[in-house]
Amino acid sequence: MQPNELKKIISSGLLSFPITHFDDELEFEKKSYQDHIAWLSQYDAAALFAAGGTGELFSLTPDEIVTIVKAAKDVAGNTPIIAGCGYGTKMAIDIAQRTESEGADGILLLPNYLIAGTQDGMYNHIKAVCDSVNFGVIVYNRANTIIKTDTLLRLIENCPNLIGFKDGTGDINLVREIIVKCADRLSYVGGMPTHEMFAEAYDAMGVSTYSSAVFNFVPEMALEFYTAMRARDKATMDRLLKDFFYPFMKIRDRAPGYAVSIIKAGVTAVGKNGGKVRPPLSDLTAQELQGLKEIVKGYN
Repeated sequence: MQPNELKKIISSGLLSFPITHFDDELEFEKKSYQDHIAWLSQYDAAALFAAGGTGELFSLTPDEIVTIVKAAKDVAGNTPIIAGCGYGTKMAIDIAQRTESEGADGILLLPNYLIAGTQDGMYNHIKAVCDSVNFGVIVYNRANTIIKTDTLLRLIENCPNLIGFKDGTGDINLVREIIVKCADRLSYVGGMPTHEMFAEAYDAMGVSTYSSAVFNFVPEMALEFYTAMRARDKATMDRLLKDFFYPFMKIRDRAPGYAVSIIKAGVTAVGKNGGKVRPPLSDLTAQELQGLKEIVKGYN
C-alpha cells in the first residue's frame, strides 16, 4: 500500500488495536488471535493496529511482533494492518523492515524505550525509521516521545512517507498548533487511553478519527459512538458515556496497566477467549471481571 493511500484510509473511519492472545504459558496463541482478527474485520473499521499498545507491544520480542503481524494479515481480508513498532532506532528499523516484508500496510512508531531524547535526537530517530522503509509511518506522541511542532515540520519536509500523527498527550495547545501548521500534510489520530472520553474535544480541533480499544469486544457500540461523534449527535454520545464508559473507567482506573488488562477482560466478558496479560501487567480480579460483565450486558 502506498503511503498516501494509507493516509486517506486512516482518516476515513474508526481504528482499533486488537489484543494479542497468549496461552496458559503466556506464549502467542495464533488460532485464538486469528479468530479474533477475522471477527473484528467483519466490522467497518478503517484499519487495525497489530501488536500495538493494547496488543502489548512492550511485552513482545521483535520476532513475535513480526509473527503477529503476519498472522493478522493472513486473515484480515481487505482491512489494512498497521504494525506496532518501537524501541531504539536499530531495533525499530529491524521491526519496520521485517513487518513491511510480511505485508504490513504501515507502522505506528511508538515512543522509544525508557529515556527521553532531545528534539534533534527524536528527529534523527524518526527520520532513520522512515528512511528504512517504503510504506507509511504514523508517529505516536506519548510518554517520553513528545515531538514539538517545529520538529514535526522538519520531518514532514524530509520524510514523504510520514503520513500520520497520533496524539496520546492530551496537550490541546500542542495538538492544535500541529494541526494548524502541518494542515492536510498529515492524517491526525486520537490516541488517548479510552479515547471516547476525549473524542468530542479532539474532533472539534480537527482530529476526526481515533483508535478504540473497546472495539475489541463491543465493536457495534464502538462504531455507534464514532458515528454519533461524526454526526455531532450529542445525545447518543452522552448516553453511551453515562451507561458504558464512565462505569468502565471506574474499573479501568483501579490499577496501573488496567487500560490494557480491562480490554482483554472485556473480550472474555463477551464470551470469547481474551486470555491473560503478560507481566508486569496484572489481570482483573474475579470481582472486577464480574463487574465488567454487568457493564457490557446489552452491548454484545
